[in-house]
Amino acid sequence: MTPTHPIEFSRPLDITRVPAQGSTERISAEPAECAGLAVRFGLPAIHSLSAELKVSRWRGEGLKIDGRFSVDLDQICVVSLEVFRATLTDRFESYFLPAGRMAGKNDAAIEEGDAEPFENGVIDMGEAVAEAVALALDPYPKKPGVSFADIVDEPAPAKEENPFARLGSLKKG
Repeated sequence: MTPTHPIEFSRPLDITRVPAQGSTERISAEPAECAGLAVRFGLPAIHSLSAELKVSRWRGEGLKIDGRFSVDLDQICVVSLEVFRATLTDRFESYFLPAGRMAGKNDAAIEEGDAEPFENGVIDMGEAVAEAVALALDPYPKKPGVSFADIVDEPAPAKEENPFARLGSLKKG
């Protein structure tokens, strides 16, 4: 992964450390990392972020992460503009291949561009989790129990006038 921003939540994993049967990794963000991710995602705050990742060999030199994360965060309601606290949990999969090696075209489940390249035998599990969180965030979060009808005063529906009623009044006059 080559992000264009500093990596706020980095957990490098040397792929040689992953046994043939795979491994389970548990990672969590420190308070400063949570604050950095909140800025990156445009959120008021991230209180905690943790993930459990099943890392396994994939296509010989590659790795697959099957993960689940949980994030406790503050969001801004698009209806009321109030800050509210929410918990987001989700599952994700990430695939990694050594840089310079193209994914095979015989795997129908994974398209060629879906695998992330890595260099020097290291992937970043933290960045994989951060990217999954970014994709799972609701771009239009709504505080539970708030609706647009609560905020917008709807005008009373206008009495529909028959378009010919006015013509009729002209004829009578």
